[in-house]
Amino acid sequence: MKLALLLAVIAVATPASVSAQNADRNTLEQEIRRLESADVAAVLNNDMAAADKLWTEDLTVNAPNNQLVRGKKAVVELKNSGTKYASFVRDIESVLIHGNTVIVMGQEIVVPTGESPDAGKTIRRRFTNVWMKRGSKWHLTARQASVICQI
Repeated sequence: MKLALLLAVIAVATPASVSAQNADRNTLEQEIRRLESADVAAVLNNDMAAADKLWTEDLTVNAPNNQLVRGKKAVVELKNSGTKYASFVRDIESVLIHGNTVIVMGQEIVVPTGESPDAGKTIRRRFTNVWMKRGSKWHLTARQASVICQI
């Protein structure tokens, strides 16, 4: 009798807890997607004050120019001395949630402008961004972007 009662409780409780976990994952995914959009806007608008709020001090970037850049300050210096964009679109294809780490993958299409290398060309890239929760906030901790082709 006790076993039957235990099995009945498990059968009723399990769908509710799975549903709650799925809701939490969906909420987190939407938050990460919002942060990804904020990151694109910061880079597109060259708004390093906004980027500063999103990036960790130890941000490490495997940049599309084949440089490995370590530290937020170095990434900002690279960005300030390098490419500016007329257009930047990030298409998220996958959001993988693993506790306090979220891995985002997809493609980006950028159009450099002004004195930037490849100004006026449309460049397709693949990207991977790693977000980590530090304290109560999510921060971009690592990024990799590789050029696929130029159009």
